[in-house]
Amino acid sequence: MKRSANSTRVLIGLACVALAFSIDQMSKFVIVEIIMSPPREIYINAFLNIVLSYNTGISFGILSGYFSSAPSSLSFLTSVVVGFLFIWMLYAKTNGHTIALGLIAGGASGNIYDRMRQGAVTDFIDLHLGAWHWPTFNTADIAIVLGAAILIADSFRSRPGQPAG
Repeated sequence: MKRSANSTRVLIGLACVALAFSIDQMSKFVIVEIIMSPPREIYINAFLNIVLSYNTGISFGILSGYFSSAPSSLSFLTSVVVGFLFIWMLYAKTNGHTIALGLIAGGASGNIYDRMRQGAVTDFIDLHLGAWHWPTFNTADIAIVLGAAILIADSFRSRPGQPAG
């Protein structure tokens, strides 16, 4: 019975990887090839714009000067992290952990694919409040943050057979 539950959990995790990756790549395709042709800033509301940008660095453009000339090294490092997430997913004890790890791995894989294909990650969601702007991001980043939030929330839940507390 335990093996069957673990196999089901791994399939759930792989489905989350595929879903996060697919939504990310489809959204980037639609933005780049259809909506932002030609590139421009699209006003959605008082706190959200669609703005096409390309990130050559780590999250929020950190170290972009270093990695802009070496996108494959950043892709390699990220791939190592994704490999670790897949191994962790194999040993996950809850569906919450499995879903979270799948979302994180799928989002990271979408960004790796961008780096390998074009040397930078396509970003397009621009949140702002007045003159303050959050760094532009994409749906892969949403999957990564959602996965991290689920992982944290699931970690606070009690384990089967253990009292909450």
